Amino acid sequence: MTKKKERRFVVCVKNDNYPVSLEVRKIYEVLPDAKATRHGLVRIIDESGEDYLYPEDFFAPIQIPQAAETAFSKAM
Repeated sequence: MTKKKERRFVVCVKNDNYPVSLEVRKIYEVLPDAKATRHGLVRIIDESGEDYLYPEDFFAPIQIPQAAETAFSKAM
């Protein structure tokens, strides 16, 4: 039996020094990165389309409805 991969989402609450890379109030999916988490960072795909590390206090964790998560996965 395979375990369903749990997806995590955050909303950007500040973008100090990164106004081109991060949009405040935009939802981003967190990419798994245990090493980054240990250092207080999160890995996301930013506005450049590449994944980068940002301070976790730039984001607030959120839970989204299943229907929205399904729509997000179709868009990616």
